[in-house]
Amino acid sequence: MIVGMKDALKLIGISVIACCAVFVCTLFLNYNIDIAAMKNEITAAGGVAMYNAVVSTGKVVAAVSGGCLAVTSVIMLLFYVKNYIDTHGKELGILKALGYSDFNIAKHFWVFGLSVFVGCALGYAAAFLYLPGFYELQNADRLFPEIKVQFHPALAFILIVVPAISFAALAVIYACFRLKTPVLDLLKEKREYKAKVSKNKTNDMPFLKELTRSTVRGRKSLVFFIMFSAFCFSAMVQMSISMKDLSSETMAVMIMTIGLILAFMTLFLSLSSVVKGNAKTIAMMRVFGYKHSDCSGAVLGGYRPFSYIGFAIGTIYQYALLKIMVTVVFADVENIPEYSFDFKACMITLILFILTYEIAMYVCSRRIRKLPLKSVMLT
Repeated sequence: MIVGMKDALKLIGISVIACCAVFVCTLFLNYNIDIAAMKNEITAAGGVAMYNAVVSTGKVVAAVSGGCLAVTSVIMLLFYVKNYIDTHGKELGILKALGYSDFNIAKHFWVFGLSVFVGCALGYAAAFLYLPGFYELQNADRLFPEIKVQFHPALAFILIVVPAISFAALAVIYACFRLKTPVLDLLKEKREYKAKVSKNKTNDMPFLKELTRSTVRGRKSLVFFIMFSAFCFSAMVQMSISMKDLSSETMAVMIMTIGLILAFMTLFLSLSSVVKGNAKTIAMMRVFGYKHSDCSGAVLGGYRPFSYIGFAIGTIYQYALLKIMVTVVFADVENIPEYSFDFKACMITLILFILTYEIAMYVCSRRIRKLPLKSVMLT
């Protein structure tokens, strides 16, 4: 077995993202299916308007949240497959030298789909257990008849089995593509990196500044993850604050919990990968007498601006989404409060984000300080 079960279980980040995506989609899609079966029983004008708004909300939330998290899961899966091949190049190179084809090696990467299956199954199970309370919350104004929770096998299949099979197939295909690397490069664990030479060939740029840029350029996928973590923190926290007035405290807590889980999980996995991937560089800098602050700043500092860009995108996203929901989806529903940009919530969220991000940077910085020079240089 080239890729073992333990390797698949390490992809906890993908499992968490898949769990959150399926949890949200199950809530709204299952509710949409059950309420659609009772459409003919809804006759009051207010009930009809609310029905149309609720169904539209379910579709929008499932499409936006599910689509966004699915894209993130795909990028994270590809990152883990690439990282596995990079770190196990010698073993894979030996297998290729013995005559194994790229596909014969890559087919074992199907186990990476287990992380998606586990996450989707847990998300669906958690959502199904919460559905009675969610149905009660959605019908708090008693505009609809009482709706009983129904199990829909087709929905369960689409949300659990289909993603697992799709991600397993994607892992195999991408691994097959990555394994087209020459055998000698795999044996030497040679990693691709295309250095960009500046048109102005001046060597006046300080070494630490150039190292920071090189670190970011060499691991562009981590830029996405760090931006995504800031995006989740910004969008979900601000949205949860607004949800107290627009919906309910229960919905606000659910949104904030999912957002914070995604943000923390993605951020720490990203920063940990940065430290691990630059272990030898950090060790060499320490050998040459660079201070701890110089090492951590050169390796981690380049990602800080991207985190603030992600925060800004999350702020714009949550405002646009809530504005559309209030002014378009719920336009015909009475007693829906007006929504405007909450500067106070934005400032509170920004302060919390800065504190959280800097604490995460400090924790990873401590990991840099504890890296043993001998063990790093012998790897």
